[in-house]
Amino acid sequence: MRSLFVTLFLFPLFILEAAHPSVVREEFVFSNPPFESCHASTLTEADGHLLCAWFGGTKEGDPDVKIWMSHLKSTWEAPQEIASADNFPCWNPVLFTLPSKEVLLFYKAGRNPKEWSGFLKRSLDHGMTWSAPEFLPAGIIGPVRSKPLLLDNGTLLCGSSIESWQRWGCWMDITSDGGRTWTKSNPINVATQYFGIIQPTVFFSKNGTLRLLARSHQIGYICAASSEDKGKTWTVAKPTSLLNPNSAIETVNLKDGRILLVYNDSKIERYPLNLAVSSDGGETWEMKVILEDKEGEYSYPAMIQTQDGLVHITYTWNRKQIKHVVLDPDEI
Repeated sequence: MRSLFVTLFLFPLFILEAAHPSVVREEFVFSNPPFESCHASTLTEADGHLLCAWFGGTKEGDPDVKIWMSHLKSTWEAPQEIASADNFPCWNPVLFTLPSKEVLLFYKAGRNPKEWSGFLKRSLDHGMTWSAPEFLPAGIIGPVRSKPLLLDNGTLLCGSSIESWQRWGCWMDITSDGGRTWTKSNPINVATQYFGIIQPTVFFSKNGTLRLLARSHQIGYICAASSEDKGKTWTVAKPTSLLNPNSAIETVNLKDGRILLVYNDSKIERYPLNLAVSSDGGETWEMKVILEDKEGEYSYPAMIQTQDGLVHITYTWNRKQIKHVVLDPDEI
């Protein structure tokens, strides 16, 4: 796999020292950006190359925060603005490529996460140009942070959530026609906790079961729930043994049957940033790779496995950069 990657990506912006034998490449996505701060990256593969999007501006929540995107072909191309909202900040983009090759861009806009609304743009040319924004229906946010999960019947499960004043909670926004019509699952909460969970990442478990992991508020651990009916209804979420400092996480199902998880292995800090592996459908996890271990903020990971089998991860690097790491799963 390493030789295939080197052939495809000849000239990265930055080459950084590999932290683990599985790490094929590390680099920053851009240099000299037209924004002071960036956060919440997302990844998809389109037409054989990568798209990475994030929000950037003066700082999170400022009215000048927009959605930016870069293409990785031979190198990462300069960031381009792809979505904005007049006098309101944008938040948490999520990219996804449908089997039809249509690329979806979900994002949020509003003064803060308690007041934002969900939007959707579409690209029919692999992310080169985008449609006008579509308002998602009232009560539908779309995938709030992590990528959707595509079921074998064409349904997209979009892990969504709300950050209300006294209660955080999750659900699935569900669409079977590429985001044109929507339904919702039952609410997913932690029964014994006053606040709760947000930003679920969902994956295939075993024996037809789906599982989600979610960021927790004032719990200190990642929480988990499961579904036996293709995401329509979910169990009550319960804390796992995986630490969480109230920060986003990401999972991916590998082609070989394993599941990867990127998370901050801490109750209070957004470092270190670790990668864990499960071989039993997400029941148990073994920490395998430390992506970042120095003091700082390394957060909001996005992760996909591309057609060549490599695993691509992007994440916030101290709010100044988006870092891109490529792993060979055979070495994990």
